Amino acid sequence: MDKNKNVFDNVLQLIGSTPLIKLNKMTAGFKGKFYAKVEAFNPGHSSKDRIALHIIEEAERQGILRPGDTIIETTSGNTGFSIAMVSIIKGYECILAVSSKSSADKIDMLRSMGAKVYVCPAHVNADDPRSYYQVAKRLHEEIKGSIYINQYFNQLNIDAHYNSTGPEIWNQTNGEITHLVACSGTGGTISGIAKYLKEQNPNVKIIGVDAYGSVLQKYHETREFDEKEIYPYRIEGLGKNLIPTATDFDVIDRFIKVTDEESAHTAREVSNTEGLFVGYTSGAAMQAVKQLNEEGEFKPTDKIVIVFPDHGSRYMSKVYSDKWMEDQGFFDSKNEVSTTIQYIK
Repeated sequence: MDKNKNVFDNVLQLIGSTPLIKLNKMTAGFKGKFYAKVEAFNPGHSSKDRIALHIIEEAERQGILRPGDTIIETTSGNTGFSIAMVSIIKGYECILAVSSKSSADKIDMLRSMGAKVYVCPAHVNADDPRSYYQVAKRLHEEIKGSIYINQYFNQLNIDAHYNSTGPEIWNQTNGEITHLVACSGTGGTISGIAKYLKEQNPNVKIIGVDAYGSVLQKYHETREFDEKEIYPYRIEGLGKNLIPTATDFDVIDRFIKVTDEESAHTAREVSNTEGLFVGYTSGAAMQAVKQLNEEGEFKPTDKIVIVFPDHGSRYMSKVYSDKWMEDQGFFDSKNEVSTTIQYIK
């Protein structure tokens, strides 16, 4: 690789070193300065590139993964795409158990990357044999020469972000970051970044974003798993109906919940105001920032970093589809169906 000429041996060398981009229009009138860590600049268009490469290369170093082996994972879509991408370059087979909540765009992308995909019902208990957790475990037991990434319960998920995303954010803000706002699904992203930032400055406030219908916020506050908190919701890659060990609750200061509807509209707003075509979960993170600003969380001197985990192209059949939005009941007099397309006959 000739770094001076920006020439790379393969796409994996482009993972990491994503930009921090100042938000201007959406945060006009807010206290503080706001920056988005835009993970869509990874080659697989999401933060999950980092954990896919790190976990697979660690398995290679330990001799667990050998040429021709099969990599199996549970995913809402982004991790699967990243694993499929790494598998193509390194020569592994890839099998993915995917939640039916994942957008059709994500599932089609996984297939196009050569992965074998099992679509599993989203709204079943984690221990149900049909859940994507149990399907992945069963496939791992049945297929000789396979490894199960198991991102929800893999310490390497945290390590990937501790080693890369955390230091990047610290350096990009010259150590002046005061708040990190990040969605929590597996919890690896927020936990790894938080662990690094807290080591540099214990006063950096770490705020996790959770979904209504998820158990994470209540578990963080009480350390009790409350099954009554669980009900179906639409946001992908955010919240959980179990407690992932890849979430270090001790380094997170608080959680804030956001709704499906407001997160969807906010994703569209980011695209229309900042020119950043972001995914549903990025909309959720930005919606949390709006709510925190209304609470008076920020001061004029604060520097807030928001993790935007993936790209809007993964959600063309969801939040960027007027029909889908209308079907969910997300349009009202305030948010009417877009009329910006006119057909000339």
